[in-house]
Amino acid sequence: MEKVIITVVGKDTVGIIARVCTYLADNHINILDISQTIVDGYFNMMMVVDIAGVDKKFDDIANEIDSVGQDIGVIIRAQKEEIFDMMHRV
Repeated sequence: MEKVIITVVGKDTVGIIARVCTYLADNHINILDISQTIVDGYFNMMMVVDIAGVDKKFDDIANEIDSVGQDIGVIIRAQKEEIFDMMHRV
C-alpha cells in the first residue's frame, strides 16, 4: 500500500466531491478513508487514498489533482503519508 493524504479546501459549491472522486476513480486510486465538513459555507475534506495500483508518478498525480482544484475553485493538495505525518507531529 502507498498511502497519500489529499486535502480539499474552499468555498462550498455543487460537485466538489464528484469531481475529486471522478479523478480518483479514473486513475484507479482507492479511497481508504474520507472525512468532510462544511463550516459557514466553506468546504473542507481530507482523504486517505492508496496509489499503489497507479501507473503514474506521485508528482504527476499531485499536479493533476491540483489542476482539478483550480478548475472547480478549491485548493487540493496531495502529500505522501510519511511527509504529512512528519509535518504534523506533536
